Amino acid sequence: MADYRKMWEDLGMDLETHDLLCEALPQAFGDVYLSQTNRPEGMSYYNFVVSEIHGVRPAELIEAQKKGVKVFGTFCLYVPDEVVFAAGGIATGLCGGSQFWVPAGEKVLPAAVCPLIKASVGARLNRTCPFFSLADIFIGETTCDGKKKAWEILSQDAPVYVMDLPQQKRAKDVAAWADEIRAFLAKTEEVTGNKVTAESLAAAIQLINGKRKALRRLYGFRKLPNPPISGKDCLLISQIAFYDDPTRFTEMTNKLCDELEQRVKDGVGVYGKNDKRLLFTGTPMAIPNWKMHHVAETEGAAVVGEEACTGIRYFDNLVDESQTTLDGMIDALAQRYMKINCACFTPNSARVDDIKRYVKEYHADGVVDINLKFCTLYDVEGYTVEKELKEAGIPVLGLETDYNDEDAAQLRTRIGAFLEMLKA
Repeated sequence: MADYRKMWEDLGMDLETHDLLCEALPQAFGDVYLSQTNRPEGMSYYNFVVSEIHGVRPAELIEAQKKGVKVFGTFCLYVPDEVVFAAGGIATGLCGGSQFWVPAGEKVLPAAVCPLIKASVGARLNRTCPFFSLADIFIGETTCDGKKKAWEILSQDAPVYVMDLPQQKRAKDVAAWADEIRAFLAKTEEVTGNKVTAESLAAAIQLINGKRKALRRLYGFRKLPNPPISGKDCLLISQIAFYDDPTRFTEMTNKLCDELEQRVKDGVGVYGKNDKRLLFTGTPMAIPNWKMHHVAETEGAAVVGEEACTGIRYFDNLVDESQTTLDGMIDALAQRYMKINCACFTPNSARVDDIKRYVKEYHADGVVDINLKFCTLYDVEGYTVEKELKEAGIPVLGLETDYNDEDAAQLRTRIGAFLEMLKA
């Protein structure tokens, strides 16, 4: 990593504590990713992004801020990035996938809160994430009760705007979400000082749809009998999609897909012919949470998809680009984002339908339903997911975990046993 200490110091970061993270990340990344063999050459770009995760992109964002551009830190894929870019702002994901930030979060949050929330708040409060330090405003949402209360605590330390996501998907709920997007659009105009026009929103919709199309193309290779790229690498790319410049990310991901097409023609795959194919479902896996994929793939599994926010949900539906008016585009955004089937909705049978569809599309032999500890939404919905999958004759394994590595051996045993059952 280049020397960014002056930048971090100017951001008011705790350099001594941050150094501990910078020392640990390369080893963790090397153990999980660089230990793989036969990786596509195009993965070198994503390796670079991780190696400079707290450097290059934050530096770009700071340079943009010097030119008057506002940076919006977002926690969830329900926040429509299109609106931010249409207003001349930049949307970026935030840190939240490591045990490193959990202790700081537990200073203000109960221990019995999911690690994603604790890590996100902790990354801001202990000043060890440049994205949290540089964002002009944070955009929260009401996808769970823990988050709703966490935003109140975070708002004591930084500007926070919260979007109220409906909990059902009736016509009036979609209309209510469209109104929330309109209110958010007004907020982005206030923060940026720029007016959102039909032309700027149309361009932003095409920009973000382009990123989704690139990810959709990437995941298409995972449906093949002999995927040319590992599940771990695809997870990493999905995680980086939240941070990277969307134009550059789309370009680099399509470039990688060109290479993958050639690998398919050459018969190059990354799994053994007898490796069982797993679909992961459940809670999101924010960077650098790579544990479940690493355990499964080193046990001989092929992880071929993720029904998760850091996975297929992120790109599964595109925004209708045929609308020409601002109101029409906002309605199209609302309709697209309300098709994301998070466990916060009730009833939520569409999510189980999604999982069944993905099992067929990705030719999965079994499903691993993953729940981050203390995530009540996905924990409770896990009962319905497992019940309906079993009734459909789809093998399923439910697992609960957190960001610690203390359960790695237990997870390895349970996933190993599940794979043996699939082979029987």
